[in-house]
Parts: sequence; structure tokens; C-alpha cells
Amino acid sequence: MWKIQNVTHDVIVVGLGAMGSAALYHLTRQNLARQNIRVLGLERFEPGHERGSSHGRTRIIRHGYFEHPSYVPLVRRAAAMWRELEQQSGQSLMTVTGIAEIGNPDSELIKGTLAASREHELPHEILTARELMKLYPAFRIPEDFVAVLQPDGGFVQAEAGIRAHLRLAAAAGAEIHTGERVVAIEQFSTNVRVTTERGTFEAGSVIVSAGAWTKSLLPGLNLPLQATRQVLLWVKPAQPDLFRVGWFPVFMIESEDGIHYGFPLHAEDGLKIAKHHHAGEIVDPDSYDRTVSPADEASIMKPIHRFLPASAGPIVSARTCLYTMAPDEDFVIDRAPGQERIIVASPCSGHGFKFAPAIGQALAELALRGKTSFDLSRFRIGRFT
Repeated sequence: MWKIQNVTHDVIVVGLGAMGSAALYHLTRQNLARQNIRVLGLERFEPGHERGSSHGRTRIIRHGYFEHPSYVPLVRRAAAMWRELEQQSGQSLMTVTGIAEIGNPDSELIKGTLAASREHELPHEILTARELMKLYPAFRIPEDFVAVLQPDGGFVQAEAGIRAHLRLAAAAGAEIHTGERVVAIEQFSTNVRVTTERGTFEAGSVIVSAGAWTKSLLPGLNLPLQATRQVLLWVKPAQPDLFRVGWFPVFMIESEDGIHYGFPLHAEDGLKIAKHHHAGEIVDPDSYDRTVSPADEASIMKPIHRFLPASAGPIVSARTCLYTMAPDEDFVIDRAPGQERIIVASPCSGHGFKFAPAIGQALAELALRGKTSFDLSRFRIGRFT
């Protein structure tokens, strides 16, 4: 662990969304082994708030990772850790439904999913459009499309996962401040000073997992991150029996309109549908438009209705959220160059939530030991320079 002097805490975590809450939890696991790690978590809003990237009730978990095969070992570990968190918290947090990834055989989604599945020998099946529609009658897809089915796919509970991490962290001794905005983070020779609107704290190391606010909190790094506005819809389908858990999978469809995705009916939420990379609309996280317009709705509903006509029905809920995008759409997880006591955690770019338990452990290891057992080489800041 870092050699530190004159500090109030060993580690401070700034931002308690998916990654920050998981990091706080794993830091406090050390206390169960009588390490007496002094940990502080700071959150400018309230956990599970709707101003960032970690809300929306559910998030997809998928193993055949179309973005790049190197993500597969990390998501495998994360899936096991969601189960471990369920045991620790006594809550159901992950539901396996299978996932259908659908598109033209030459699409990025299909080619990438198959590459990852084959490299890591993941269980999967390729179906023709006709075979998919026979298995899941809700779909209506072009004859030249195919579907890759993976039995391990499903979804995790977003806000519930965050609350579980934080509740267990607090029970193990973490100090948690909510409604407290950080205004400055400064590294010195033996510690890092974090200044909030209420006071000043010093620690041996700091994890900055502030989502869309990461760039503004660390202006000297000039991180190439941009916040984009996304829209989530929940609809009441005309034929709900076709979309029940157990009868319908999580799905992703790539077409000329982009990648759209959705979830089976769960609890009383309605059928959740959305578009990945909604219009690429770059926004200021402090002042973006959080209302959902008819144009927003149409950009999601029109393609979904074409492929899932039985989903047609009234919108029962609509929300916005933020993606924090890197130019290459990979994560950013690294020590700040020249400020080694500050760990930057922006594992987002619109596909990070599922990894939270594994990344939380990696961040805790980096903060306490200066290294991690996880391969994070793909996510280094240095790739941008």
C-alpha cells in the first residue's frame, strides 16, 4: 500500500455510480480481513440518481463481446461476481434470459460477436431469420439477417446493484457522503487532497469514477471524453405474452438505423427499448435537456416496430441518461500520467455497467497495492497520445 502521511483516509472514491460503488465495496473487503482501511465515498447527487449513466433499472450482460474479444475474460469474471454479490446482499441482481444479436452477416454486431465467441469458445448458436422467428414469434426480420444466440446473456439490476454495493461497503466501515460535490482534486508528494463544497479530505490515493464529470474534475489531463445524451423508453406492448422473461430474450439488432436493443418484460416496468449511441448528441452534463421529445421517441420506436411489430403500444415511461464516450469507444482505466496517486476510472462508452464488480475489484487493487491481477492494458490513457 502507498506510504502516506497526514491523511484523513487511505482511499477516497469520487463518484458512486456503478464503478465507484463497486470500488468502495471491494476496498472495504479488506476490513473483513482486519486491514482497517479508511475509505471515503463522495457522491454529488444521491445513489441511483437519474443525472448520469448508472440508472434505468436494467443493463444488458453479454459474453460474446462484439466490441473486442479481449473483453470476454473480464465479463466472465464480472458475471461470477454479480452472483457473489447476490449471495452477500441476499438480493436477486442478475437474470439470465439468453441474448439474440441480430443483423446482416457482414454487420459489425454479428461479425464481432462471432469472433469473440469463437476465440473464447463461448456457447452460441447461429440461426437464420426464419429459425429465429419460429423460436421467438415476436420478431419480424429480413430474410438475409441472421441471429447469434448466446444462452448466458441477460440483464442486471442497475440501481439495485449500486445500492447493494454501497450498503455492504457501509456495513464494513466505509464512510459515505452524498449530496456533496467535489470541486478540486490535487496530488502532492505524499497524498491527494480532495476539496468539496463542504470541506477538505486527504488520502493516500483517490479513485475518480465520476462519469461525465471526470474530465472537468481532472482538467490537467485533457482527457478526450465527451458526454452524449441517450434516451430510454418503456412501452406497454400490444401482445405482452410474447415478451415475458422465459419466453423472450434480451436482444440487439443492427440495421441501417444503427443498433437498437431491448429487454423482456420484467416486473411491472414495461418493455424497455433504446438505441445505442442515440444520435451522438454531445452535451454538457450540467445543463443537457432531460426531457424526451417526439423525435427522440420516433428514433427508437420506428425501427423497433419494424422488427418487433407486437411491441407496438403506449409509452409508459421515458428517461434520458448519459454515455461518457472515448474516441475509440473503449474504457479508460489508468493512473493519471504524472499523478500516480490519482486513478482514473471511466469504464463507460455506453457498455460498461455489466463489468462493475470486476472493475471495482481492479480499482481497489490499484489503489491499495499499486497493481491489479486484471489485464487493463487496453484501457491505458497513453493510447491517446
